[in-house]
Parts: sequence; C-alpha cells; structure tokens
Amino acid sequence: MKIVLAYSGGLDTSVLLSWIRETYQAQMIAFCADIGQEEELRGLEKKAKGTGAAQVYIDDLQEEFARDFIFPMLRAGAVYEGQYFLGTSIARPLIAQRMIDIARREGADAIAHGATGKGNDQVRFELTAAALAPELAIIAPWRDERFRNQFPGRQEMIDYCAAKRIPVQASAKKPFSMDRNLLHISYEAGILEDPWFDAGDPRHRGYFTTLSVLPEQAPDKPEMVTLEYERGDCIAVNGRKLAPLGVMRALNKLGGKHGVGRVDMVENRFVGMKSRGVYETPGGAILQFAHRQMESLTMDREVMHLRDSLIPRYSELVYYGFWFSPERLALQALVEESQRHVSGTVRVKLYKGGLHAAGRKSGVSLYNPHIATMEADPTKAYNQDDATGFIRLNGLRLRVNSAVHGANHLRPRRERPRAR
Repeated sequence: MKIVLAYSGGLDTSVLLSWIRETYQAQMIAFCADIGQEEELRGLEKKAKGTGAAQVYIDDLQEEFARDFIFPMLRAGAVYEGQYFLGTSIARPLIAQRMIDIARREGADAIAHGATGKGNDQVRFELTAAALAPELAIIAPWRDERFRNQFPGRQEMIDYCAAKRIPVQASAKKPFSMDRNLLHISYEAGILEDPWFDAGDPRHRGYFTTLSVLPEQAPDKPEMVTLEYERGDCIAVNGRKLAPLGVMRALNKLGGKHGVGRVDMVENRFVGMKSRGVYETPGGAILQFAHRQMESLTMDREVMHLRDSLIPRYSELVYYGFWFSPERLALQALVEESQRHVSGTVRVKLYKGGLHAAGRKSGVSLYNPHIATMEADPTKAYNQDDATGFIRLNGLRLRVNSAVHGANHLRPRRERPRAR
C-alpha cells in the first residue's frame, strides 16, 4: 500500500508518518506545501526520510495560492460570519489538490491527514478528495480509536518519538496551536479556549503578534497606501506593479506595521460546535476594505446587492470545504461577471489598527458629481419633480395596508409589567 501524507515535520505529523507506516504496512510519501508559512524547511526531507518516508515532496505553492485561491475569494468579498477572512479554509483545498496530484503520479492508494475529528479541516481535505479523486481512500488517524487510545495526550506522542528516535522539538506544554500561511496566521485551543481570556493584552509576551503589532503599539503617525485595481484584482501597490504574491507580501508588511486585520472571534464550526479563534490577516484586511471601496464607485447597485446577498453563502462554502463544488463554481461565475468594471485606484489610510478610506477614482466610475450634487444639475439628468410620483407609487401598498388594518397596528407593542 502506498499513502501520501500531509506532512509538516512537527510532532503530530512525525508521529502520524511512523504510526501509519507501521499500522498499514505502507510505503509513505510525505508532502509539505510551502504556502507562505515561512517555517524553516531546510532539513525537512532528511527528517521525513529518517522518520520512515520513502519519498518526500516539498512544493512552493505560494504563487498559485495567491493567484488561484486567495484572489478569486477576495473578488467575491467573502468573510465568514462577518469577521473571519478564511485564511485556513482557503488553503486546505489547494493542499489537498496537490496531494491528489502526487498520489496519482506515484500510484498511491490513499491520502492521509492529521486533522482532528472535531475540526473543520478534516471536512475540507476530504470534500476536496471526494470532488477530485473519489477513488482514493482517506486515512484520518484522529478518527481511529486505536490511534486515540495510544496517544491520549501530547506527552504520549513525545514519548513515542523518543522511543522511535524521531527528532522533534516539542514539549508537553503548549499554550495554543497555530497555523500560518500567506493570507493569515490563526491561533486556537489551549489558553484560548476560555473566551474571556484577552488575547490582545500586551502582557502576553507577543504570543499573538506574529504578523502584526497590537494597535496601541502601532506608529503614532498614519500611513497612506494606494492600490490599483483591474477587474476586481489589485495589480499595484503604491504605484508598483505586482503579481498577486507580491501584493500579498507588500500589504502584509504594511498592514502588520499598523496592526490592522486582527480578529478575535467565537465562530461556528461546520461540525456543530462553537470555537474561539484569534487571527492576524493584515494584507487580506486591506484588500477586502480597498476592494469594497473600488466596487462602491464602479459596480451597479443591483449587481452589488445581488452579489452581496450571496456573500454569506459563498463564505460558508469556503469555510465548510466546498471549494470544488458545482455551486461554488456557479457563484464564482457570477462574481467574475460582477467584477468586469471594478477597475481604478483606491487610497487607504492605515492607523493604529484602523482602515480609513482616503480617496477612490476610476475611469469607469458610475458616480457622477453633476447628478449627485445638491446644487443645480447642469446635465438635467435628474428632475426632482419626478421623485413625487416615485414616492407615491412606492407608498401605495403602505397606504392600502394602513387603510385595511389601521395605522396603529404597525407600532411596536410593549407588555405592561405585571403587578406583584
């Protein structure tokens, strides 16, 4: 049996590689995706082979991640539950897609992952496999009772590595878990499982400031950043033309400097439970904000409202793991059509965690100052007398409703407190 494992070289995947190889008597292929986590990859191949891998793939997927996953999602304006920029969610289908490519190239029978049975990632990996390679088996050790019985905690995993002479740097105490990529870094579990715990307290020794400073530690002077857009994509930052990967890197640096894109939220996992997560998404937050400013100038009202009505659904599809579903592809087609004229320039002020619009312009702007002006309209495009009939027609059903039921039936009613 040949199995492709999503491998990072950390404690969990080191144990998984060895355990799966022994349990299934399998030939293991370790795969590590470089998607901007900036972890030290030097020596990873040697470590994986020393742990039992027959072959190792370490692929730089950063450009593909930015171009084919992050940017299409940004064009859709996707934000889960109004706060989460979907940094981890959007990375999983790319990783799983590449695992499937490797599995087919190597003639593997299965792919394996280290996602827990309580999280979202297991769903994201496996729904991608269901869409792209239903013939492949899935091995998820955290849903295997044998594995959970053998490793009820981190100490057992550390002891296992010591016995197997697997080189890992880990301790039994870990205050939280982290996941980093080009779009964000997330923190969850451990001390964050208490929703009253303040992750923004400066006394926490920089635990949650990997990509950005706390707002109160940001510079006292605001900074302007100019973004140029073409068909919904940012193509230049401060006048410098950049590919999607370059845009992400430039804005992550600028946003991190000013403490923007920090989110602390309790979210609803797909599997049914609530969880608390802390996120840093500096570049993504700037892009979301600037993109909306560009749309406000160039997008037709009804197209915008239609697309906006679909944002919660699109965001759910990404969060739940349905990136390769027919419904997400259908929504993406609508998104692409909506972005045809989203082109121009946006200026944003960054200041102590805040994002502030400081100007927007476009050669295809739908905003006409001569029509919008409160002064005399030289174009004669809008006759204020027309508003009388417009209001009267829109008020017709309200007048009919009031005539039938009475005007008072629409007023809120309050129950009087009962006498004690």
